Amino acid sequence: MKAVIGDTVLAEAPEQDLIKIEGNWYFPPASVVDGLLEKSPTPYTCPWKGECQYFTVTADGRRLQDRAWSYPHPFDGAAERVGRDFTDYVAFWKEVQVTQ
Repeated sequence: MKAVIGDTVLAEAPEQDLIKIEGNWYFPPASVVDGLLEKSPTPYTCPWKGECQYFTVTADGRRLQDRAWSYPHPFDGAAERVGRDFTDYVAFWKEVQVTQ
């Protein structure tokens, strides 16, 4: 599967390596292309997943704030709830399209 904006691939991995949580595909950290995500200061804490790290996506001539996120330190029990450890896996939204 791929996460793309226009012609730019942000992340790519086989579907079996991704994790689907609450309707969002999370890509393994190693599948994300270096240099396209920049940490954002936007704060958010999910009540069951933990403190979120948002990223600004820079691709296809655009800077899109908070279009990607991950959980660097999930709460205790979160991985068990999901069925796999999702530490640092990255999800995308809005203009970023996730395709087969």
